[in-house]
Amino acid sequence: MADPKGFLKVTQRELPARRPVDVRIRDWKEVYEDLQRPTLERQASRCMDCGIPFCHQGCPLGNLIPEWNDLVYKQNWQAGIERLHATNNFPEFTGRLCPAPCETACVLGINQDPVTIKRVEVELIDRAFAEGWVKPQPPAVKTGKKVAVVGSGPAGLAAAQQLTRAGHDVVVYERSDALGGLLRRGIPEFKMEKRHVERRLDQMRAEGTVFKTGVNVGVDITAEELRAEYDAVVLAGGATAWRDLNVPGRESTGVYQAMEYLPIANQVAEGVLPEPTITAEGKHVVVIGGGDTGADCIGTALRQGAASVTQLEIMPKPPEARPGSQPWPTFPILFKMESAHEELEAAGGPRVYAVNTLGFTADEDGNVKSLRLVDVEGPQTGFKPIEGTEREIPAELVTLSMGFLGPQREGLLEQLGVELDQRGNVVRNLDYRTSVDGVYVAGDMGRGQSLIVWAIAEGRAAASRVDQDLQGSTALPYPIPPTARPIA
Repeated sequence: MADPKGFLKVTQRELPARRPVDVRIRDWKEVYEDLQRPTLERQASRCMDCGIPFCHQGCPLGNLIPEWNDLVYKQNWQAGIERLHATNNFPEFTGRLCPAPCETACVLGINQDPVTIKRVEVELIDRAFAEGWVKPQPPAVKTGKKVAVVGSGPAGLAAAQQLTRAGHDVVVYERSDALGGLLRRGIPEFKMEKRHVERRLDQMRAEGTVFKTGVNVGVDITAEELRAEYDAVVLAGGATAWRDLNVPGRESTGVYQAMEYLPIANQVAEGVLPEPTITAEGKHVVVIGGGDTGADCIGTALRQGAASVTQLEIMPKPPEARPGSQPWPTFPILFKMESAHEELEAAGGPRVYAVNTLGFTADEDGNVKSLRLVDVEGPQTGFKPIEGTEREIPAELVTLSMGFLGPQREGLLEQLGVELDQRGNVVRNLDYRTSVDGVYVAGDMGRGQSLIVWAIAEGRAAASRVDQDLQGSTALPYPIPPTARPIA
């Protein structure tokens, strides 16, 4: 284990510094600075190697957290990355983007600050790439079986990498012009620079995975054609049907879904587009939605030079400390100060809780100019409006960041005829099989909108089941998702 007395000697949790706000909002580079190795090794020493490591319960991937913390503490970083890769194909993604349910389940977190698990993870993989320890792992033997993976987000990439390494000929279809799904177009550069995606794709190409971009399966190639060409199909297209806001004035120019706004900004940051077709520059911006996507919109708008930014959230402000109703080791809903919120605070922009949008007002040209809102009681009362609190705020660009309702049904899913549940997600059984023979589903398409760690875990598990069905046996790991349910 790490230092048996480490959590007693190193009681303070240390995280890397964020670059100064006035500096970082002038570029699209990642917000965090590197953490020095001696500091990181001291932090790893705080891991107690508990008799029952509840961090495993918190992590859907089952990451071997005490093991690689111990190896980092002992300065055996190369062995550490081998243990990390044993359960996680893409720690450079999860280390930057996961909300770290492992840390909220950390036993040390009962009465101290938890171990900096997420930071050890990201520094470990970044050093591994820098040292050349991350190498392609092509299969020793080919099976002759062909598998199509639809979608190149984390679930699709995880499934594809596992199946390729098992010896199958894997083709990943992506309808966008670039690979990565929301990792590429939805996540801003300041949260994860796309070079991290590219270097992992290079590894996968070297292993033998084939990628086809700009192919909308269900349109450019039919479901029937896909099934005729491949021995198995893995659906990993994500939950892309966004939640809309049905209020007067919604049709006004300047009211956009977050996933209409963010991809354009990301293309500009990557140099794909010379300038954005939707921009916050010089405008009063309102972000509707208090989650991570809303924070991404805030950071993007501030970097584009917004005149002001206001964030609206229908839920009440969360507590800053774990409430009694959300005891350890559950994942609590707490007030967060992400880097974008810190930037918003520095700019004087408010985060307004317990409000509902009543509608938008447009100018004579149809451009949105203001937003009407009202305070609400809830959620127990069903977000009942509070009389006398209705008001109007300026809004020249509005982004809707209110989550997703499941996968897109039109096209591929309709053609396949897969069974859907009441929420519109693709039904799968405990083996990730859908109601259609030879078709499997992983990630948000079957689970609904969820975390990146769940996407990778399900991609890995679905790959194991596909390999088992194609070869009669498998050496791939197979975690079973608790939310899977039998096909009716």
